[in-house]
Amino acid sequence: MSDWNVPLTLTSERLPETIAGRTRRTYDLLAGIYPASTFFFHAKAHRWAVENSGIVDGMRVLEVATGSGEMFRRLVKANPRGCTIGLDLSPNMAARTQRLARTQNPGANVHCQAVDVRHMPFRGESFDAVMCCLLLELLAVEDISLTLREIRRVLKPGGRFTLVMIGENSPGFNFWYRVGGGLVPSFWGRQVEQTVAPMLPDYGFEVELDHRLKQNGYPARVMVAKRAV
Repeated sequence: MSDWNVPLTLTSERLPETIAGRTRRTYDLLAGIYPASTFFFHAKAHRWAVENSGIVDGMRVLEVATGSGEMFRRLVKANPRGCTIGLDLSPNMAARTQRLARTQNPGANVHCQAVDVRHMPFRGESFDAVMCCLLLELLAVEDISLTLREIRRVLKPGGRFTLVMIGENSPGFNFWYRVGGGLVPSFWGRQVEQTVAPMLPDYGFEVELDHRLKQNGYPARVMVAKRAV
Protein backbone atom coordinates (compact mmCIF):
# COMPACT_ATOMS: atom_id res chain seq x y z
CA MET A 1 0.00 0.00 0.00
CA SER A 2 1.24 3.51 -0.75
CA ASP A 3 2.40 5.72 2.10
CA TRP A 4 -0.46 8.22 2.34
CA ASN A 5 1.41 10.61 4.64
CA VAL A 6 3.63 12.02 1.91
CA PRO A 7 4.56 15.61 1.10
CA LEU A 8 2.80 17.25 -1.82
CA THR A 9 5.37 17.82 -4.56
CA LEU A 10 3.42 17.42 -7.78
CA THR A 11 3.30 21.12 -8.59
CA SER A 12 4.93 24.34 -7.53
CA GLU A 13 1.89 26.40 -8.56
CA ARG A 14 0.52 28.41 -5.67
CA LEU A 15 -2.84 30.00 -5.15
CA PRO A 16 -3.23 32.88 -2.72
CA GLU A 17 -4.39 31.74 0.73
CA THR A 18 -8.02 32.21 -0.26
CA ILE A 19 -9.54 29.71 2.16
CA ALA A 20 -9.07 31.76 5.31
CA GLY A 21 -9.99 35.26 4.24
CA ARG A 22 -11.40 36.37 0.92
CA THR A 23 -13.16 33.10 0.13
CA ARG A 24 -15.15 33.21 3.35
CA ARG A 25 -16.25 36.78 2.69
CA THR A 26 -17.02 36.13 -0.98
CA TYR A 27 -19.22 33.11 -0.32
CA ASP A 28 -20.94 34.77 2.62
CA LEU A 29 -22.01 37.52 0.23
CA LEU A 30 -23.12 35.06 -2.47
CA ALA A 31 -25.00 32.63 -0.22
CA GLY A 32 -28.40 33.79 -1.47
CA ILE A 33 -27.69 33.65 -5.21
CA TYR A 34 -25.12 30.87 -5.54
CA PRO A 35 -27.80 28.16 -5.97
CA ALA A 36 -28.46 29.43 -9.50
CA SER A 37 -24.92 28.51 -10.51
CA THR A 38 -25.34 25.05 -9.01
CA PHE A 39 -28.65 24.47 -10.82
CA PHE A 40 -27.33 25.44 -14.27
CA PHE A 41 -23.80 24.00 -14.14
CA HIS A 42 -23.33 21.40 -11.38
CA ALA A 43 -26.60 19.54 -10.75
CA LYS A 44 -25.82 16.77 -13.25
CA ALA A 45 -22.47 16.04 -11.64
CA HIS A 46 -24.04 16.13 -8.18
CA ARG A 47 -26.69 13.63 -9.19
CA TRP A 48 -24.15 11.22 -10.69
CA ALA A 49 -21.91 11.55 -7.63
CA VAL A 50 -24.66 10.64 -5.16
CA GLU A 51 -25.94 7.76 -7.27
CA ASN A 52 -22.46 6.22 -7.46
CA SER A 53 -21.10 7.11 -4.02
CA GLY A 54 -22.12 3.87 -2.34
CA ILE A 55 -24.19 5.78 0.23
CA VAL A 56 -27.07 3.78 1.69
CA ASP A 57 -29.64 4.86 4.23
CA GLY A 58 -28.49 4.69 7.84
CA MET A 59 -24.90 5.78 7.30
CA ARG A 60 -22.91 8.58 8.91
CA VAL A 61 -22.21 10.89 5.96
CA LEU A 62 -20.07 14.03 5.81
CA GLU A 63 -20.02 16.71 3.14
CA VAL A 64 -17.11 19.12 3.24
CA ALA A 65 -17.75 22.52 1.62
CA THR A 66 -21.54 22.37 1.30
CA GLY A 67 -21.84 25.67 -0.53
CA SER A 68 -25.51 26.60 -0.83
CA GLY A 69 -26.58 23.05 -0.02
CA GLU A 70 -27.80 21.53 -3.29
CA MET A 71 -25.60 18.46 -2.88
CA PHE A 72 -26.26 18.32 0.85
CA ARG A 73 -30.01 18.05 0.31
CA ARG A 74 -29.40 15.17 -2.10
CA LEU A 75 -27.34 13.43 0.59
CA VAL A 76 -30.05 13.90 3.22
CA LYS A 77 -32.65 12.50 0.81
CA ALA A 78 -30.46 9.44 0.20
CA ASN A 79 -29.79 9.01 3.94
CA PRO A 80 -33.02 9.98 5.78
CA ARG A 81 -32.53 7.57 8.70
CA GLY A 82 -28.81 8.16 9.00
CA CYS A 83 -26.78 11.15 10.17
CA THR A 84 -25.70 13.75 7.61
CA ILE A 85 -23.17 16.40 8.59
CA GLY A 86 -22.20 19.43 6.48
CA LEU A 87 -19.24 21.78 6.81
CA ASP A 88 -18.51 25.05 5.07
CA LEU A 89 -16.04 27.83 5.74
CA SER A 90 -18.78 30.41 5.16
CA PRO A 91 -21.14 30.78 8.16
CA ASN A 92 -23.90 32.08 5.88
CA MET A 93 -23.60 29.09 3.56
CA ALA A 94 -23.62 26.63 6.48
CA ALA A 95 -26.65 28.29 8.10
CA ARG A 96 -28.59 28.41 4.84
CA THR A 97 -27.79 24.78 4.06
CA GLN A 98 -28.94 23.57 7.47
CA ARG A 99 -32.12 25.65 7.42
CA LEU A 100 -33.24 24.36 4.03
CA ALA A 101 -32.30 20.76 4.74
CA ARG A 102 -34.23 20.72 8.01
CA THR A 103 -37.23 22.42 6.42
CA GLN A 104 -37.40 19.90 3.60
CA ASN A 105 -36.57 16.88 5.79
CA PRO A 106 -37.98 17.66 9.26
CA GLY A 107 -37.32 14.22 10.70
CA ALA A 108 -33.74 13.83 9.46
CA ASN A 109 -30.64 13.94 11.64
CA VAL A 110 -28.97 16.94 9.98
CA HIS A 111 -26.26 19.28 11.24
CA CYS A 112 -24.22 21.98 9.45
CA GLN A 113 -21.55 24.25 10.85
CA ALA A 114 -18.87 26.68 9.76
CA VAL A 115 -15.57 24.78 9.96
CA ASP A 116 -12.16 24.96 8.31
CA VAL A 117 -11.89 21.53 6.70
CA ARG A 118 -8.13 21.50 7.13
CA HIS A 119 -8.77 20.87 10.84
CA MET A 120 -12.06 19.02 11.33
CA PRO A 121 -13.48 18.58 14.87
CA PHE A 122 -14.18 14.86 14.55
CA ARG A 123 -12.57 11.71 15.87
CA GLY A 124 -10.77 9.49 13.43
CA GLU A 125 -12.85 6.99 11.45
CA SER A 126 -16.13 8.77 12.28
CA PHE A 127 -17.86 8.56 8.88
CA ASP A 128 -18.95 5.88 6.43
CA ALA A 129 -18.80 8.24 3.45
CA VAL A 130 -17.39 11.68 2.63
CA MET A 131 -18.49 13.96 -0.23
CA CYS A 132 -16.44 16.91 -1.50
CA CYS A 133 -17.58 19.15 -4.37
CA LEU A 134 -15.59 21.97 -5.95
CA LEU A 135 -13.52 22.74 -2.88
CA LEU A 136 -9.95 21.85 -3.83
CA GLU A 137 -10.00 24.44 -6.62
CA LEU A 138 -10.04 27.13 -3.91
CA LEU A 139 -7.16 25.78 -1.83
CA ALA A 140 -3.45 26.47 -1.90
CA VAL A 141 -1.24 23.49 -2.69
CA GLU A 142 -0.34 22.79 0.92
CA ASP A 143 -3.99 23.03 1.96
CA ILE A 144 -5.05 20.40 -0.57
CA SER A 145 -2.63 18.05 1.14
CA LEU A 146 -3.98 18.90 4.60
CA THR A 147 -7.57 18.46 3.44
CA LEU A 148 -6.98 15.05 1.85
CA ARG A 149 -5.24 13.87 5.01
CA GLU A 150 -8.13 15.10 7.16
CA ILE A 151 -10.70 13.40 4.93
CA ARG A 152 -8.80 10.14 5.16
CA ARG A 153 -8.50 10.51 8.94
CA VAL A 154 -12.25 10.92 9.57
CA LEU A 155 -13.31 8.25 7.02
CA LYS A 156 -13.67 4.65 8.16
CA PRO A 157 -11.48 2.02 6.48
CA GLY A 158 -13.38 0.81 3.43
CA GLY A 159 -15.52 3.96 3.40
CA ARG A 160 -16.04 5.90 0.15
CA PHE A 161 -14.72 9.35 -0.64
CA THR A 162 -16.52 10.99 -3.59
CA LEU A 163 -14.80 13.98 -5.14
CA VAL A 164 -16.31 16.36 -7.71
CA MET A 165 -13.85 18.64 -9.52
CA ILE A 166 -13.98 21.07 -12.43
CA GLY A 167 -12.84 19.25 -15.56
CA GLU A 168 -9.79 20.27 -17.55
CA ASN A 169 -10.62 18.49 -20.81
CA SER A 170 -12.09 21.50 -22.64
CA PRO A 171 -9.45 23.98 -23.95
CA GLY A 172 -11.88 26.83 -24.55
CA PHE A 173 -13.44 26.46 -21.11
CA ASN A 174 -9.97 26.22 -19.55
CA PHE A 175 -8.96 29.55 -21.07
CA TRP A 176 -11.98 31.42 -19.73
CA TYR A 177 -11.69 29.75 -16.36
CA ARG A 178 -8.10 30.96 -16.06
CA VAL A 179 -9.31 34.45 -16.90
CA GLY A 180 -12.00 34.30 -14.22
CA GLY A 181 -9.57 32.84 -11.71
CA GLY A 182 -7.13 35.63 -12.35
CA LEU A 183 -9.79 38.29 -11.82
CA VAL A 184 -11.57 36.79 -8.79
CA PRO A 185 -9.44 33.97 -7.33
CA SER A 186 -11.49 33.82 -4.12
CA PHE A 187 -14.53 32.72 -6.17
CA TRP A 188 -13.12 30.83 -9.15
CA GLY A 189 -9.88 29.41 -7.81
CA ARG A 190 -8.12 27.36 -10.47
CA GLN A 191 -8.51 23.92 -12.05
CA VAL A 192 -6.71 21.12 -10.22
CA GLU A 193 -8.20 17.82 -11.35
CA GLN A 194 -5.17 16.72 -13.38
CA THR A 195 -2.96 17.39 -10.38
CA VAL A 196 -5.22 15.95 -7.69
CA ALA A 197 -6.32 12.73 -9.42
CA PRO A 198 -2.85 11.09 -9.29
CA MET A 199 -2.50 12.11 -5.63
CA LEU A 200 -5.37 10.03 -4.27
CA PRO A 201 -3.51 6.69 -4.03
CA ASP A 202 -0.63 8.40 -2.22
CA TYR A 203 -3.06 9.62 0.42
CA GLY A 204 -4.61 6.24 1.07
CA PHE A 205 -7.47 6.11 -1.46
CA GLU A 206 -8.16 3.38 -4.01
CA VAL A 207 -10.00 4.88 -7.00
CA GLU A 208 -12.99 2.76 -8.03
CA LEU A 209 -14.86 5.07 -10.43
CA ASP A 210 -13.64 7.97 -12.58
CA HIS A 211 -16.27 9.72 -14.67
CA ARG A 212 -16.35 12.88 -16.82
CA LEU A 213 -19.47 14.79 -17.84
CA LYS A 214 -20.68 18.24 -18.90
CA GLN A 215 -23.67 20.43 -18.12
CA ASN A 216 -24.28 23.48 -20.31
CA GLY A 217 -20.65 23.38 -21.41
CA TYR A 218 -19.29 23.20 -17.84
CA PRO A 219 -17.02 20.13 -17.51
CA ALA A 220 -16.79 18.04 -14.36
CA ARG A 221 -14.81 15.05 -13.19
CA VAL A 222 -16.25 12.79 -10.49
CA MET A 223 -14.06 10.25 -8.70
CA VAL A 224 -15.18 7.67 -6.16
CA ALA A 225 -12.43 6.18 -4.03
CA LYS A 226 -12.32 3.73 -1.15
CA ARG A 227 -10.18 4.40 1.90
CA ALA A 228 -7.57 1.69 2.10
CA VAL A 229 -7.23 -0.16 5.40
